[in-house]
Amino acid sequence: MHRRKFLKGAALGAGATALAAPAIAQQRKTMTIVSTWPRDFPGLGISAQRLAARITELSEGRLTTEYFAAGERVGAFDSFDEVASGNSQAYIAADYYWVGKHPGFAYFTSVPFGMTTVEWNAWIKFKGGQELWDEISGEFGLKALPCGATGTQAGGWFNKEIESPEDLKGLKMRIPGLGGNVMSKLGVSTVSLPGGQIYENLVSGAIDATEWVGPYNDYFMKFYEAAKYYYTAGMHEPGGGLAFGMNKSWWESLSDWEKAVIEAACMEEHAAAYEENMANNGEYMAKLVNDHGVEIRNFNDDIWDAFGEAAAEVFEETRAHSALAAKIDDSFQKNLREIGGTMALFETTFVNQRNRVLGLV
Repeated sequence: MHRRKFLKGAALGAGATALAAPAIAQQRKTMTIVSTWPRDFPGLGISAQRLAARITELSEGRLTTEYFAAGERVGAFDSFDEVASGNSQAYIAADYYWVGKHPGFAYFTSVPFGMTTVEWNAWIKFKGGQELWDEISGEFGLKALPCGATGTQAGGWFNKEIESPEDLKGLKMRIPGLGGNVMSKLGVSTVSLPGGQIYENLVSGAIDATEWVGPYNDYFMKFYEAAKYYYTAGMHEPGGGLAFGMNKSWWESLSDWEKAVIEAACMEEHAAAYEENMANNGEYMAKLVNDHGVEIRNFNDDIWDAFGEAAAEVFEETRAHSALAAKIDDSFQKNLREIGGTMALFETTFVNQRNRVLGLV
């Protein structure tokens, strides 16, 4: 009897195998991805293109991606509405571009005095960050995953030295997100420009300063042609990540296997983008200084203190926006103190002492 059952099961299995190939062919899907980065853009743009190609590769063609850089299908800042409406299936962007939709989106890129990339990853993956991201994205018909990271970003490019908080007053600066709100409180006139428009505005004098990413990404932007003072670590983007934002209805229509492919590709690129920046920042910092005469500066303690006071006001205003904004901030701040505090005892203590002993700084 057991033998008969086995043979019957084997026959069914053979039939299933025979049907597998056409069934897979019918399951092939095309996924349209729009981006906020220009095509072949060193760093961010190449990372986005790599992710799009990787989804097709990992799925063995069952999820075929069509990638459109900024301006090829829609404008960079139109990506959110393009995907929320269902016209495209996904965007690759920094979610703090959407603070006009809801200020809570800022926490899912980076916020002033916030988490480094490693801390943010821990919050997103293991301390409820992804669930909050799902909640805020879901209100707009979206589902987002981390898909890239830059590490702690540079304070920015300035056409004059910034020696006190007073030197910031009257400056015109490209800086998005809550970091831009902090700068506004210090008298800076801020604008949010997509990457492909920053250089022309800086060279023309339409803006006096800009932040972008770090030495590896910034080198190719040629900001040094208009601003020679390059400030190291800024308060505005200590870490965090980039977003692979998908139309929620489309995401929910996928099989578990298809979702797993996308999640795996995003996780892989999230790590790779961060590591690529870490690997290249030193080399390109040297090029900026040695080949182009860029002058490296650090913000002094008075400026950092002014940043801190302004940031406290910005967070209070953000919390007042809505119950969800306060909920996100509560979780973020709690985990920043728990995760960051422990890191300070171990990683930070070690790095500071290592650098002292080896004379790295």
